[in-house]
Amino acid sequence: MAGSKSDYLENKLNDHVLGNTSFSAPATVYMAAFTAAPTDAGGGTEATGGSYARVSITNNTTNWPNSSGGSKSNGTAITFPTASASWGSIVAVALFDAASSGNLLYWATLSVNKTIGNGDILTIPIGGFVVTED
Repeated sequence: MAGSKSDYLENKLNDHVLGNTSFSAPATVYMAAFTAAPTDAGGGTEATGGSYARVSITNNTTNWPNSSGGSKSNGTAITFPTASASWGSIVAVALFDAASSGNLLYWATLSVNKTIGNGDILTIPIGGFVVTED
């Protein structure tokens, strides 16, 4: 799945590179699962209930190896908690800078929707979340 950068992050990076406005990468990013995909402007419908929680990911080069050829992907599997009830059909995932609310950084639609029911585990495999710069 290829990721898209949020408007928030695009603006922060533009101001950082052109304008010398300080921007610090978050020490931890949080992956969220969505039943209705967000857009670059945000929105969407995040999964809820049934033990759902965003997954915290330390923002380092083990979890996010160095970019190559303008592409970057997760270096470790990203595994959500075991669902204790239905989360519905997951159509997208996204990275935020907070465990709840926060700023959307990147998002991507799944190549195949994944219905999560009681006892299911949603996992994004190594290399499964890809961000590219053109």
